[in-house]
Order: sequence, then structure tokens, then C-alpha cells
Amino acid sequence: MKDKYAALTTIDQFFSLYSVYGDSDRDRILSAWKDVCASGLSEKGICHCLRTAAILAESQLDADSVVSALLHDSLEQGTSPEAIEEKYGRNVRIILEGSSRITGLKIQNKTLQQADSVRKMLFAMVDDIRVILVKLAERLDRLRSMKGEEPDVQKALAQETLDVWAPLASRLGMSSMKDELEDLSLKFTNPDAYEQIKHIVLLKKGERSEYLERAQKAIAAAAQDAGITVQITSRAKHFYSIYQKMRKRGKGVDEIFDLLAIRLICQSDTECYTLVGIVHNLWKPLDGRFKDYIAMPKANGYQSLHTTVMCDDMPLEIQIRTEKMHSVAEHGVASHWLYKKGTSRDSVSVENLSIINQLKRLRQEQGNDAELFNEIREELLGDSIFVFTPKGDVRELPTGSTAIDFAYSIHSHIGETIVGAKADGHIIPLSCPLENTQIIEILTSPQAHPVENQLQWVKTAKAKSKIRAYLLQHNPEWQPEQKTAASQNTQPAAPSPHYGGLRHTEPWNPDNPEGTSPVQHAEPIHIRIGDTTNFLVKAAGCCNPVYGDDIIGYVSRGRGLIIHRAACPEFARIPHVEERTVSVIWEEKPVIPANLSRSSKRK
Repeated sequence: MKDKYAALTTIDQFFSLYSVYGDSDRDRILSAWKDVCASGLSEKGICHCLRTAAILAESQLDADSVVSALLHDSLEQGTSPEAIEEKYGRNVRIILEGSSRITGLKIQNKTLQQADSVRKMLFAMVDDIRVILVKLAERLDRLRSMKGEEPDVQKALAQETLDVWAPLASRLGMSSMKDELEDLSLKFTNPDAYEQIKHIVLLKKGERSEYLERAQKAIAAAAQDAGITVQITSRAKHFYSIYQKMRKRGKGVDEIFDLLAIRLICQSDTECYTLVGIVHNLWKPLDGRFKDYIAMPKANGYQSLHTTVMCDDMPLEIQIRTEKMHSVAEHGVASHWLYKKGTSRDSVSVENLSIINQLKRLRQEQGNDAELFNEIREELLGDSIFVFTPKGDVRELPTGSTAIDFAYSIHSHIGETIVGAKADGHIIPLSCPLENTQIIEILTSPQAHPVENQLQWVKTAKAKSKIRAYLLQHNPEWQPEQKTAASQNTQPAAPSPHYGGLRHTEPWNPDNPEGTSPVQHAEPIHIRIGDTTNFLVKAAGCCNPVYGDDIIGYVSRGRGLIIHRAACPEFARIPHVEERTVSVIWEEKPVIPANLSRSSKRK
């Protein structure tokens, strides 16, 4: 494939390889080629433009995309946007203007000086996502032909690709492009690891072929018995995927065994589920390794069933999907502009793609460049989790999001009045990162409001923006720049001045930092979190709270919810107490015998 692109130097070669375009589109592409040749670019630059166009044509993108790829440097060469529009149409002008705004982008990950450029790059996608498709193709060709560049240039471009461009390709569902961008980048960012992985993969090629052939024959025979026609392909996982496994598990490439994958392509969803049953009958599935992306598609439109089985004492990953799903998996959002208007054309709705909706919202948010860059990296380019509301609605959130992020994703008012949360029926701290597929229930109180500590716990731009806005409006002493200092302070917060001067009755016990008494509290404790009651709670032995005290809750590890007096000085001394605090109130006054006074109970 790479050799085919490297040898591409003339438009005649281009048309012989990509013959899907009709006469009018061929005329436009030919005209763009002539303009490129007359632009003053070097022969190397002209060939780069042609190869960039070929990458898009390989995926059968529309003529506007191909023309824009050929002309992607034209505005920098002095051609006016008006002339572009007059000759090639409004769409090509929009793509080229968006491309021009981000040409030469250098992302300084350490200094974040160019975060505003990243913002402009991503926001250009909102106007026409083909801006980024052209830039991705341009970057891919740059990496393919980077052999003669200086080592520092190679490493910088490769690292930038891993930080921004490959994650973008992933978010847009373009798996083939993402894989190649990552592999080429690894070659320059860690050449020793790249060569080691390459050597091991090639060394075991013969052994791998025999193993995969046996597995494929077994699946084909079982599928035929079930009356299912299936296409079966096999492969070794791409190098960067292997490299990530090595880093995650702390092992050498020769110690990583689940390097192989088989893909099954069938005709219907029903056949997909039948095939996974067939595979699990052939080999034992590994616990926790089955993923159903058909019932719950990824945000980029990806659908497939994934399972890993033990085949001949080796882990084997198997992906099962329909032909339509496979087209979306390969092309992602680009399938919206496939030149041949087949069944996959509208499989991925650009307007409903989560990254586009996130960008539209982020474009309206305020924040300095460093904050925005981090939010873009974490929310748009990072990994995602999927969690559910109690009614079964799915919410996509960036990895590391908390219940506060979830609450704001539902409605701003819910986020502002959150006092607690349950995950799968169990109370969790508001600072606790959510896990994939949890069912999240939010507990609210009309008296609750955002507080500064929440800024340390949230991941999404919406939650951060809403909390900052509330603090600026209701707390005149709070300044946004204080957030950084607060997040660096690892000491527990001092008790509120409102409760200053009060005394506690038991000494601080460093061996029992949560302040709980080993003796069961004499009276039942009935508390409420938001509108929810019936929690299993314990009283803290350090302050022994009783009905009528202002109280606060602490989610302990392994001992449930511990109730302290809000005035308890020892509460503030619990390490990282802010991260495990919940707002609680008394549910009802417990029945106390007349001869049992409050003072006697504290003895």
C-alpha cells in the first residue's frame, strides 16, 4: 500500500488507481491538479499534495475532499478564498479556510503556549469536519515520507500525532488511519521498542499463520453447520497496540501472548450474536473480556462484538460485525461522504456525533488556554466511559469523570444541587471516578450549591464552567486563579470558622483516623441524603453526634457511612477528607427515653 503511494507522481496514475469519480468530478480534480502544478511548489510539495488526495480517494471520499486535499496549500501560496469559491464551490473554500487556520500548528505540550491553535483546529470541525479529514490525510503522508527529516523534527511530529491526530482519528471512527498513525509515530518516538516488536512479530509469523489457520477452519466449519455465511480474516495486532500492552503490564513483547485477532463479518445482528455463541462453544471465553458494542455503540458510531477466548492455550481476540458495521469501523465519520452512495453513507450522522456536539458546547465556554487545552485533551481526545441513568439512558463521559460530571450532563440544576450519589445502589464519594456501565443515581437537596473543592473532582468542561460561574457570582472572594493553588494543597481543610471554638470529647487517635468508635452507638441513626433515606451509618466516636447536631458524612473504606458533628475538629484532620465527604441531614428525631439526657449519652 505504502509503495503504491510512494510511486504516485502524475494525475494519470491517480485516475488509473481511483476510477470511481464521474466526468464532472474528474474535470474538477484535473483542474485542481493543474493549479497545484502551476503554484510554484517544488516537485516534492506537488507529490505530497497528490499523495494526500490519494489517501482520501482510497476511502472513496467525495470530490470536494479530494480537490481540497490537492489544494490544501493554495491559500498559503497566495490564492484568494474568493477565487477558490468561484472555481471550486463554497464547500472547498470552507475546507481550505479551515485548513489554512491550522497549517503549521505546533502543539507545545509542556508550555501550552499554542493551546489557542488547538482550539481553532478543533472548532474548525464544527463548520465542516472534512477540514480535519484533509489534515489527517496530510499528516499521514507526512509521517510516511519523513525518512529524510532531522531526528528532532521526526520525533516532534510523531509525538504531536500521538497526542492529537491519532486520538482525533479514533474519535471520528477511522480505525485504519488511527492504527497507521500510531505505528508510524512509534517508529520515531521509540525506535528501539518499534524494532523489537517488529522483530518478534516477524519471527513468529509462520507459527502464527498455522495457529490462526486452525482457528479459522474451526469457526468456518461451525458457522457452516449453523447455516451462516461468514467472512473470516486474521491479523496480528498493530505495533502501537502491542507497545501499550507492554507498558501497561510491564512485560517484554515476548511475554505478551494476546497479540492475535480474528474478525468475523456476517449479514445481520442476529448472526453476530449466534456467532459469538458458536465461538464460546468452541473455546472457553475469558472472564470480563466480552464487550457488546452493538447494543451500546461507541460515540463514533463503532459497532461490533468483542470477545477473547483461550484457543490452544493462547488468548485469541475475536471481533464479530456485519458488513455495514465494518464499513463504519473502517471509515468512521468519513463514510458520510463516500463517493458511492451505498448503505453506509448515513451510518454515522455527523450532526449527532458526540465530538461535534461537545465542540459546539466547548466553543461557547470561557477559560484560559491551559485549562481549555487540558479539557480538550481529556474530554475530546481521551478515553470514554459509558454510564446509565436509573431509567437506562446512556451517558458518555471522559474517563475519570465523577458523579458531579454525570449530574451536570443531565441538567445544570441537578449538578448545582447534588449532595450525594449512588453507583449500582451503593453510596459513593462525589470525588470517586465512575466506572464503565455503572448505573448512577444522583441525590440532590434544594439547599446545596457548588463549592470550590468540586473543581478538583470534575473532568468535563461543562461541569467546570458551571461551577466557576457559580463561584464568581456568589463568592466575591473567590478568584479563578486560586483553583491551582487549591488543587496543589494536600493538607485537609481547616474547620469552618462558623464552628470555631467548640470542643470535642475524645482524643485524636492516629490509628483510627476516621474517628469511629468500636462500640455500637446506643441509639439508631436515621439520616437523609437528599430525598433518600435508610442508609447504614455509624457514629464517629470522636464527637458522638446525636439528633439536633449539625452533621456531615464521611464515606469510609469498608465501614460504610460515618457521621461526624459538622463542628468536629478531628473530621478535618482525616487525610483527603474532602474527597470522601457527603452532605447529610437528620431524617427524624429518634425516640429517647425520658430518663436519658443528652449529656448522659455523651459520657
